[in-house]
Amino acid sequence: MYFEIVIVAVLIFIILTSNGFINPNKFIQDNQDIFMKLKEDDYDFLVRAKYGDGLDPDVLFQKRIKNGLIVIILLIFVMLKELSLVKIVLACAGGFFIFKTDHSNLKNYYKRHLAKIDAMLPYYLKGLEILIQHYTVPVAIGKSISDAPEIFREGLVDMINKINAGDSTVTPYMEFAQTFPVRDSMRMMRLLYRLSLGRQERKQEQLITFSKTISSLQQKARETRYKQRLEKMESKTMSMLICTGVGVMILLVLAVMRMMGA
Repeated sequence: MYFEIVIVAVLIFIILTSNGFINPNKFIQDNQDIFMKLKEDDYDFLVRAKYGDGLDPDVLFQKRIKNGLIVIILLIFVMLKELSLVKIVLACAGGFFIFKTDHSNLKNYYKRHLAKIDAMLPYYLKGLEILIQHYTVPVAIGKSISDAPEIFREGLVDMINKINAGDSTVTPYMEFAQTFPVRDSMRMMRLLYRLSLGRQERKQEQLITFSKTISSLQQKARETRYKQRLEKMESKTMSMLICTGVGVMILLVLAVMRMMGA
């Protein structure tokens, strides 16, 4: 009888939620300041790395909070008959696990596509380098946005808006690097900032340094891609050898059994 009551309670909760009598989204929005403290520093970057500009990280984060809260409520319903502080803590732990699962999946995706995502920055900077030869750094960044990889566009827009608003410090560049923590992004943004401060007579010298650094990053990206392909080929070869070996062993065993049966 207890489980029937729990099932009915869960169904009622789902119906009330679907019809808007219980509004988890409003509860999340009303307590947004509290929930935002749970947001991981790299979450926006990871969402853009996987989905580009197709999804709003804040909307996806609210969905994570909603799913975690629903799991907590459902677990409390299930354990309602013998509810205790320990079981409430376990229910909260279960909801937190569901909440963190999405971030873990995004990190795993980033790790699987690390070489591809890391390679985007040096190739973007290579195109930017050509523009800097004809324009100032802020103007070149503004002109490069339309051709930049989708993952970087929003960050570039924020950076150029702050620079155009009069922020002549390194802060906009560093904020971009922190938002997109790919390989050597911090170092490259510092170089870009120094290039923006350089006098015209030193511009060519600084551009050469900038260009050499970009070429080094591109070489690292190629080496990483080659290494991953090599490891993939080695893994496939090993799998084929293992399957062949197992097949041969099975055939030998069957042959021996047939000989013994004869």
